[in-house]
Order: sequence, then C-alpha cells, then structure tokens
Amino acid sequence: MTKTTTLEYTHDGSVFEAYVAAPTLDRARPAVMICHAWAGRGKHEQAVAHRLAELGYVGIALDLYGKGVRGQSNEDCQALMTPLVENRALLQERLKLAISAVHEQDYVQADNTVIAGYCFGGLCALDAARSNAPILGAASFHGLLGKPDNLEGQKISAKIIIFHGYDDPMVPPQDLIAFANEMTEAEADWQIHTYGSTMHAFTNKAANDPGFGTVYSESADRRSFESFNNFLEEVLRHLS
Repeated sequence: MTKTTTLEYTHDGSVFEAYVAAPTLDRARPAVMICHAWAGRGKHEQAVAHRLAELGYVGIALDLYGKGVRGQSNEDCQALMTPLVENRALLQERLKLAISAVHEQDYVQADNTVIAGYCFGGLCALDAARSNAPILGAASFHGLLGKPDNLEGQKISAKIIIFHGYDDPMVPPQDLIAFANEMTEAEADWQIHTYGSTMHAFTNKAANDPGFGTVYSESADRRSFESFNNFLEEVLRHLS
C-alpha cells in the first residue's frame, strides 16, 4: 500500500509544500521529483507520484509557487509562471533548495534521484540539470525548452530525456534543433522522443483545447511513460 506525506520547505520567507507518495517511508529508496505545470502542484503531478510509487520509487510532486498557490485561469497561470521563466537564476535557486530538502529525508537515497516535469515543469527539470543540481537524470514531458541566459558554457552531467509532441505550438520544431545543439555543446547525454500528430499537454487527460494547442493523446502518454520507465531503470541504481 502506498504511503503518503507532505514535505515543507522555505525560500525567501515563503513556505512550499511537496506531496510525497512511496511504497514505504521507513527506509530509503531512489526518488523521482516531479515539477508541476503552470497552474501549480495539482492532481496530475500527484497521480504521477503515485504511479512512480507503484514502480518502487519515492514519487515527490514539488511545489515551486508556494503552499496553496494555484492558478485558476490561463491568466492566473501565466502570471505565476512568468516571473520564474524570466528570472532563471531565481528558478534554479528555488529548484536546488527543493532538491536539497528532498535529499535530507530519511526515506530518500540522496545520491540516487531523478527530476522530471510537465510543461513549465519540463523547463524546471531541465534547468535543474543545466545548473548541475545533484541529480542523475532529468526528463521533460511536453516541456518548454528555452535556454537560460545565466549558464553559458556550463557542462551538464545529468542524463537528459525529452518527450515532445511534434505539433506542439508552444515549442516548434526549430526549438528542438536549438535544444539539441545546446545539449551537444554542454556535452550532455541526451535524447529526444518526438510524437507525430501530437500537441502540447499530451499526458493530461483533461486537455482538450485544439485552439490553444493542448490535447491529450493516449498513445503519446503511454509511449512516453514506458520510455520514461526505461530511462529510470537505466539512470537510477537498482532498487533495494
């Protein structure tokens, strides 16, 4: 039976609250941290945490906005996300603090963790890797890929995997090429999985707005998670 708890941490006087799902909380296991989409930590990220717990990992849905802070409309979400997208140093600092808080927990193998994210959270996971936070791998699901302006020349030690819908209007194909070039220059171990006839938010079953470019895809959702599971088995040391 999956065990759940919450994990609070602070940054610049603000309190953040992560959601934890694990097979057990009485011994350390490899952990997979999940960065949320632009609305804030919600049911989707928590469901992923439970799915990871079923695989034997500690699944931790991080909070990057603040305890209880959620966007209700597209305008709300944009207002919450934009300050972090525009200040990548702040985003990276907040990510490292969250990762540090996770690594301090007795139920986590601190040297055996991966970070993943969805949409805005994909950018977060990639920035954790770009800033060489203490993780072994980073995964982005239909994430933003824009290069930060504060890490020029930085090498990347974590392994990188991208899951992308080719028809995503928020991340056009030329952005994939720019990202591939960036990762190559950073000497990263990287891979990109691209799904045809697939838009943004393809893992979110509630996404059904073709005009906005967000549509769920059962096949891309299934295929990406299967590949993600393979990535975790490669990157994380054997479950004990």
